[in-house]
Amino acid sequence: MRKLKLIWDFRGPASQKTAEHHLIHLNEYIATKKLDISITGVETLSDMHSIAFIVVDESEMKPLRDALKPHRGQVYSER
Repeated sequence: MRKLKLIWDFRGPASQKTAEHHLIHLNEYIATKKLDISITGVETLSDMHSIAFIVVDESEMKPLRDALKPHRGQVYSER
């Protein structure tokens, strides 16, 4: 099954801290809803751009997308 990475973008000098804080809320949502999501994280793309993300099965994407409103998504590939 294909996995999708749901992404929230944060920009500006505080982007990393904001992404880290957003990830706390994403993890709380996952715990509250008892979701089987184990891949989450923050990536710093530059000094002014960081992302928070979760990785979900494609079959579970639509309700999570509608509830959590990510800025974008992409096919997830393990590196």
